[in-house]
Amino acid sequence: MRILHVNPSLNPADGGPPEATRTLTVAWLAQGHSVEVAVLDAPESPWLAAFPCTVHALGPGHFGKYRYSPAFTDWLTANAARFDIVVVHGIFQYHAFATRAVMQRLGRPYVLFIHGALDPWFKRRFPLKHLKKWLYWPWGDYRVIRDAARVLLTTEDERVLARQSFWLYRANEAVVSLGTADPPPEEDGKQHAAFHAAFPILNGKRFLLFLSRLDEKKGCRLLIDAFAQVTQQNPELLLVMAGPDSSGLKSDLEQLAASYGIADRIVWTGMITGAVKWGAFRAADAFVLTSHSENFGIVVAEALACGTPVLLSKRVNIWREVVAGKAGLAAEDNPAAAASMLAEWTTEARHSRADTSANARATFLKLFEIDVASRRTAQELQSVVSEGRSAD
Repeated sequence: MRILHVNPSLNPADGGPPEATRTLTVAWLAQGHSVEVAVLDAPESPWLAAFPCTVHALGPGHFGKYRYSPAFTDWLTANAARFDIVVVHGIFQYHAFATRAVMQRLGRPYVLFIHGALDPWFKRRFPLKHLKKWLYWPWGDYRVIRDAARVLLTTEDERVLARQSFWLYRANEAVVSLGTADPPPEEDGKQHAAFHAAFPILNGKRFLLFLSRLDEKKGCRLLIDAFAQVTQQNPELLLVMAGPDSSGLKSDLEQLAASYGIADRIVWTGMITGAVKWGAFRAADAFVLTSHSENFGIVVAEALACGTPVLLSKRVNIWREVVAGKAGLAAEDNPAAAASMLAEWTTEARHSRADTSANARATFLKLFEIDVASRRTAQELQSVVSEGRSAD
């Protein structure tokens, strides 16, 4: 197939949608598909040069995060016929609204990855933002979703939650999966070495690893709250907070840690990549993600690929698969529940890390290895293309 991704940005600091786009692109190219991306980043954006396929940078967009760009509409109108299918990533921004308008006018199909944007946690946590979205919803993204040939969701939990945010919701849903395009290289000691060279303070130390954006949605506050409750029983245990400070939250989190008297028990690394990242996964006692909302969590798949046990909130929508595979633990997204989970994990008499590590790797290979996941998604795209040809 000839596939076009449409994204507001490919900036890796934006988290899931750019990484999902890259992951699927790498897999589909290996399977013989042709893939390009249209994006509303500025052409000089530094993260575009290393992207694994042709990227058409049609920004910068205007009006803040909405990214209005007439150049994108003109380009898509002129180029849509070159592709069998268009895959839109994300909603509530101009790229989705414009794609729906162009494809409707041309009589061509598109599919839509929501990437967790309709999780009802957002309307509870940010009611004013939700009200603004309601004003846009009936004539904007309600129609984007309604008119998509498929709305792609990555778990059954996401499917259920997506129906709860707005009472106007009609979608031709399909549950697919995601994974990681970059399985870790075989461990030969170099990944551990790279990590400890970058952060020598952690050499020989036991630590839990958080690796994601520092953001309210990711449950960073409740993780520090929970960690503070288990430090006395685990005097040698550290917490590594790795990831970009995308929303300016770090200073508040540092003050919270200081108020608990655990500032010296937390190591802040910033964003880490490559061998350093894989070394962090492999050196950690466990990977922790206590998000309030997470439709999939590619970083969870990366941890599992390394054989690293994972400790999740039950708002990370693949927690059921993790628990069923005995690859880790899950708890509700509140400090008391998270603290209980951390305490349970750190009670060595109740857990064998070696067994859980083997289960983590097996769960990854069974469910989240990208070749398997991407072929399922490609089959869904092919069904849409075939339906369009039958209609003709």
